[in-house]
Amino acid sequence: MKKKIIVILIIILIILVVIFVYTRFLNMQIDNEEEVTLNSINGTVYNISDSEITIKDTNNVEFTFNTEDINLDNVFLGDTISIDYEGELLAEIEQIALVHNIKVINNENRVPVEWNDKGLFSKYYVDVYKKLKEMSGDEKIGQLLLVRVPETNQIEDIAKYNLGGYILFGRDTQNETKESLSAKIQSYQDSSKIPMIIAVDEEGGTVVRISNNPNLRSERFPSPQQLYQSGGYDKIESTTLEMNELLSSLGINVNLAPVADVSTDPSDFIYDRSFGRDASETSTFIQTVIKASKQSSVSYVLKHFPGYGNNKDTHTGISIDERSLEQFESVDFLPFKTGIEEGAEAILVSHNIISQVEENTPASLSLNIHNILRDDLKFTGVIMTDDLDMGAIKYYVDESPAVKAILAGNDMLITTDYEQAYNDIKNAINEGTITQENIDHSVFRIIAWKYYKGLL
Repeated sequence: MKKKIIVILIIILIILVVIFVYTRFLNMQIDNEEEVTLNSINGTVYNISDSEITIKDTNNVEFTFNTEDINLDNVFLGDTISIDYEGELLAEIEQIALVHNIKVINNENRVPVEWNDKGLFSKYYVDVYKKLKEMSGDEKIGQLLLVRVPETNQIEDIAKYNLGGYILFGRDTQNETKESLSAKIQSYQDSSKIPMIIAVDEEGGTVVRISNNPNLRSERFPSPQQLYQSGGYDKIESTTLEMNELLSSLGINVNLAPVADVSTDPSDFIYDRSFGRDASETSTFIQTVIKASKQSSVSYVLKHFPGYGNNKDTHTGISIDERSLEQFESVDFLPFKTGIEEGAEAILVSHNIISQVEENTPASLSLNIHNILRDDLKFTGVIMTDDLDMGAIKYYVDESPAVKAILAGNDMLITTDYEQAYNDIKNAINEGTITQENIDHSVFRIIAWKYYKGLL
């Protein structure tokens, strides 16, 4: 009997000890929880990945949080969110603060998920999307057009058609001084609600629209081949920097160069404008130019995708390229791929027909060609056509080339007949041939480019 009582007492004692320990544990937990002070910050999501999120608060101050242990499945670029955290915040560095909870407050400025390619301009996507939502349909159409400066109504038509940009040719720079040309370009910008792309073909050698005028430069810029022969890649770099400085001083923000076509045969149409060497050396040339372009406010445009090869001049007629896709991949694509990896912002597509990719359709109007550029080469910048008023297009296309160009995946259309292009696109939207999403996504990239270059 005594043994039973002792056993019972021991069991009771053990239970009391367990209860005491457990109670102390709970009290410690409560005390610890009471010691943790959670802070909260609201902001807009400007960058998001699997392990971190960057927001800007109401004062436009940027904060980056480590979110490895937080579920972000319902959080997207452009959302306004609330973050509960413990610890201290320091602006513009990755936070050591511990995130406890993230809640979406508002998603009205959420960037469409399929547009967030995490590409070259993605730092500006949230601001771009907000800007896009403020634009009218007519303003969006106009942004698609990169127009040869007309002979008349240059100022009036900027506002009338909301033009995205002007291209200067020889007639626009002839006899101008640096002061007069700068003033003319500034008058274009002053007339535009959204800053314009002001472009020029300043390749060096046979194609120069600025240095052909002795008032603007004492002598023409040499061709890439001449530069290489006189001083190798160092000379190409230094001349690109000089070119950047000159163009920028005039108010020109885009150079439709360099020529990325691979050509080693002096009988080729494109040879004199090309680097004149194999794909590997042409790639190094492209890398050198694009890297140097990043040191200025001037963007450079790779051309003429997918590669001219030994094709004839598309300014005057059709050029059909029957080479295999494999040959393009192993040769012609390489300089473009290098340029993309170096941060090329825009690529111009030629009017050559690549029969092994899309028979009977110029590359500039070929969806398959554009898919290669986006999907295979991972290009996230602006794609533009060669001039839609060139002979190869006029000869081949009966209906509106502008509509076909948009449907193929181009963002900007180089054109002389901008009134027709504008009206054709507008009619196609009204008829449902082109969706508003088609237009919006292209304008999104164009405006992002302008943000990236500091125009906006």
